[in-house]
Amino acid sequence: MASVDLDGIATRYEILGEGPPLLMYAPGGFDATIEKWRASGVYERIKLLEHLPKKFRCIAFDRRECGQSGGRVEPITWRHYAAHGKALLDYLGIERAHLIGGCMGCSCVIAFAVAYPQATQSMILWWPVGGAKYRIKAHQRFADHLSFVNGHGLDGVVSVVQKEGKAFNADARGGPWASPIRTDRAFTAAFSKMNREKYESIVAGMRDALFDRDTSPGAEPEALLKLDIPALVVPGRDESHATSAARYLEECLPKSQYWDVLPEGQTEATAPARLLQFLES
Repeated sequence: MASVDLDGIATRYEILGEGPPLLMYAPGGFDATIEKWRASGVYERIKLLEHLPKKFRCIAFDRRECGQSGGRVEPITWRHYAAHGKALLDYLGIERAHLIGGCMGCSCVIAFAVAYPQATQSMILWWPVGGAKYRIKAHQRFADHLSFVNGHGLDGVVSVVQKEGKAFNADARGGPWASPIRTDRAFTAAFSKMNREKYESIVAGMRDALFDRDTSPGAEPEALLKLDIPALVVPGRDESHATSAARYLEECLPKSQYWDVLPEGQTEATAPARLLQFLES
């Protein structure tokens, strides 16, 4: 593991394998860490980090505000997540890379492709988040956090994060900056001193920017329709990864391939081979 400061945000990353670069936006929602590729749900089953590095230089990282990476309190949009990944590529001296996103990482990948098409060689979109139930759940998580802030203040947020040590996914009370509160004393001190009303406005803006539709968020369809970038879409099928969101991306991306296999058929025996076939084509 290594760490680098990217535009003031400490970023934990890991490089595995040799070959063409593959930037990996991790699954895990607001706890998108390198470890999720190895030990979370379907990813534990398909073992991508045991197969992809055999042919590609895999660049995995903790997304900003996740894991051991830092953060900054600002009204985050998908463009911010795209810029974070691009800054890591720039630091590594990589002008163009394949991209893979899992879960919420898919939205980061399509935002990256729209913002930096010249730097995007291809996209793998594994289980894109989306669907009406996903948006409703996301908005409720932000509402629960704002309710807690209203009742306990920012010091209350710090206290619950330091006591429970959970990411925003697992405990809404801690909010979107739970991870840097847990790992960065300087960040925590500044966070506690913020104006509460300003903070609440930032959180509401972040909610509305990230979860603004009942399909896969990340980029406008008009922008996706203009992309001349190969994409492989792999569907999920649950409340957070609606199959309709995957079909939406298939429709909006002109050079998309859709792997029409249900989650139960996505195994270590089938998935790595399909992804390598796409990446090497």
